[in-house]
Amino acid sequence: MEFDPDLEYRNLPVVVLAGRPNVGKSTLFNRLVRKRRAITDPAPGVTRDPVEMNAFIAGKPVRLVDTGGFKLDRSGGDSDRLDGLVMERTLETLEKADRIVLILEAGELTAEDEEFIGFLRPYQRRLLAAVNKTEGGRLEGEAWNYLSYGFGRVFMISAEHGDNVGELEEAMVEGLDFSGVEAADAADRPIRIVLAGKPNTGKSTLSNRLTASASSIVSEKPGTTRDVVEGAFTYKKKNFRILDTAGIRRKAKVTENIEYYSVNRAIKAMDEADIVFLMIDAQEGLTDQDKKITALAHDKGRGIILVLNKWDTMPKVKNTFNAVQDRIRFLFGQMEYAPVIPVSAMDGTGVDKLMDTALGIYAQLRRRIDTGPLNQALGRWLEEYPPPAGPQTRFKVKYAVQVSDNPVKFVFFVSRPQAVNDAYVSYLRNRIRKDLGYSMIPVALDIRASGSRPAPGGTRRVR
Repeated sequence: MEFDPDLEYRNLPVVVLAGRPNVGKSTLFNRLVRKRRAITDPAPGVTRDPVEMNAFIAGKPVRLVDTGGFKLDRSGGDSDRLDGLVMERTLETLEKADRIVLILEAGELTAEDEEFIGFLRPYQRRLLAAVNKTEGGRLEGEAWNYLSYGFGRVFMISAEHGDNVGELEEAMVEGLDFSGVEAADAADRPIRIVLAGKPNTGKSTLSNRLTASASSIVSEKPGTTRDVVEGAFTYKKKNFRILDTAGIRRKAKVTENIEYYSVNRAIKAMDEADIVFLMIDAQEGLTDQDKKITALAHDKGRGIILVLNKWDTMPKVKNTFNAVQDRIRFLFGQMEYAPVIPVSAMDGTGVDKLMDTALGIYAQLRRRIDTGPLNQALGRWLEEYPPPAGPQTRFKVKYAVQVSDNPVKFVFFVSRPQAVNDAYVSYLRNRIRKDLGYSMIPVALDIRASGSRPAPGGTRRVR
């Protein structure tokens, strides 16, 4: 069966990368998906949640999963309890795997390696062993000793340099069942949601509730999530893909390289989103960081929902929500279009309303207005509020077109772009939102010079 790398597929075989911390699982994951998706760092135990992504391996589409590292000592303090949660997720992921690639490191076999090999005995028929960090034949002699643990074959690779990775890829897909794989119709493309916000606002709890899983590790310790964790679910017959991101803190608070990369992954995830759920702790309220996150989403043209989580902990006083919403509107200024939804990710209160709102926002993001009806509406807007008539402020609006959806963008062609003030741009945007059905999303406007020779300052881009 031939597969097209430009298409999106579903019902894919699951290939899981497993092993102890710091053997190079995330480096190999990034090489296989051809992106820097999983965070790599010399510090052990960086990956905690399983990181999943569709990948083309040896010409075949698979669902590739990078797991947290297996650690032998998992008793005692908070860190050890977190390691236990990481291991629990890893073992759950192994259960659904069609192929498991055990990553070992060239050199001495550790106690963690031996215990993990023991854990993997029941999966022997699905298991491949790859010894990493053997670039240029380094320590290959010692690496062959791994055959004594019952592996039928051992692959000597370098995830960082690519040595023999192609050979491993061929073995990874050999014998997998691709008979159920289907190309996804463009109309069935999942709605992509990114969960963003400060640490410990309930992003992972909401992700797990929506996906009816425990894919994201939930802990009271802030900063538990580091990588972008993907999940999938269906709501009202519509497919969703959700990206649970690391909590975004102020730069002054970001002191570790690992957290720096986590934050950058979270911000970059917005490029893949249709809608951003900005998670806000209802008790703590808004922060300057919340406003910066929202501004990033707004500038990218993403739908935005301000999610007031932990609403079940708020006082049961009449008009509490109205008071909180009014304060948000005051602090956010131009974000009046973004819905504010109170929820409890813990008990599920408000989650249906949140998802109904997301469906409404997505419909607006995909909405297209033909040029004819758009310019008929423009004629009415110009009659109701004509452009200024002064010698320095005069301009004529000739016509408008919608040039894109998701993100939604309009171009207005005018006689003198430099004369169009911010107030008139706001007027046009507000009429678009009110009259054309874009009430809940950001709308971008370009003001361009009409004719073939734009005047100086001939284009203004305004969000």
